[in-house]
Amino acid sequence: MDGRAKAPDDRAVRARRGDARAYESLVEEHQAIAFRTAYLITGSAAEAEEATQEGFVRAWLALRRFRRGAEFRPWLLAIVANEARNRVRSRRRREGLSERASHELTWQAPAAEGPAVSDGRLRDALAALPERDRSVIACRFVLDLGEEETAAVLGVARGTVKSRTARALDRLRASLEVEA
Repeated sequence: MDGRAKAPDDRAVRARRGDARAYESLVEEHQAIAFRTAYLITGSAAEAEEATQEGFVRAWLALRRFRRGAEFRPWLLAIVANEARNRVRSRRRREGLSERASHELTWQAPAAEGPAVSDGRLRDALAALPERDRSVIACRFVLDLGEEETAAVLGVARGTVKSRTARALDRLRASLEVEA
């Protein structure tokens, strides 16, 4: 090690002091993973893009609360994930209001379409999991985040990430075995 500070830490500190170029550099570096994080939560490219943009704005406005020496990426992803979850909740409320307004209060499960290809089966099994199971699996295996980053994104303790991951994988395996 040559004794120099890591570039992301230095840029975060400079951005915290008001250096817009340093923040712009951080945005460019983390834009793709922030979008993927939001997309996994919202399931919509348009909503994910909006959540990502709003997350970056909120992060800029909250930089004064960014702890010196902390990792920027998990902090940012937690903000983006919160914004994406807020958008999902808002969408669900709007959909619920529309449904009540149209008096369509019945729900029917999607019709089964015969044996699916393995990717389709996996996608269906993942879609059938509760949101918190999908989120932890997505963070760990789709985004390839570590336990600490996943904990920051989901706003839970690291031990919770471990237990949720184990339970989610058990449920996923069981679901795939039943379908086989």
